[in-house]
Amino acid sequence: MRFLISNLKSIALIFVVALLTACSGGQKKTASISLFGSEALLKQALYGHYREWASIPYQYGGLSKSGIDCSGFVYLTFAQKLGVHLPRTSDRQAQTGQPIPQQQLRTGDLVFFNTGPQQHHVGIYIEQRRFLHVSTIKGVAISSMDNQYWIDRYWKSVRVLSS
Repeated sequence: MRFLISNLKSIALIFVVALLTACSGGQKKTASISLFGSEALLKQALYGHYREWASIPYQYGGLSKSGIDCSGFVYLTFAQKLGVHLPRTSDRQAQTGQPIPQQQLRTGDLVFFNTGPQQHHVGIYIEQRRFLHVSTIKGVAISSMDNQYWIDRYWKSVRVLSS
C-alpha cells in the first residue's frame, strides 16, 4: 500500500510540474538582480564563475569543462550561478529578454556579435566595457568591448535580469 501511495504522489507531482511548465512556455523569464542583494554581488558571482572556468577550451556544442562554446557557457552560467533558465543557442538567447542600447549595459546583460555569415557570438557583460565569454583561441576569457575586433562585430545587447 505504501508503494502505491508513494507512486501516486510521484505521478501527481510530475503532472503538476508538467502543467506549470506548459503554462509558462510562452512567457519570457527574467530574474531579478535583487536576488543577489546588489549588482556588486552579481559581479562577484560572475567573476567567481570565471575563475572556475578560466581557460577551459572552446569546443563547438561543448557543455563541460573539457570544452564549451559561447552559448553553452552563457546557458550554464545563468543556470548554475544565477538560477535563470535561458535557451541553449546564441540565436535563441538573442530573442530572450529586452533589447537595450549598448550605452545602457549593466552587469548580467547579454552582448551579441556577428562573427560570420549567420553566425553569432554571445557573452555576459560584467563592467567597464568588459564581458565574459568563450573565445575560440583563449577559451573562457574576459575581453574588452573596445577591442577593434569586437567593435567591428557588435550586433546587439539584451537584458534578461531585471533590477
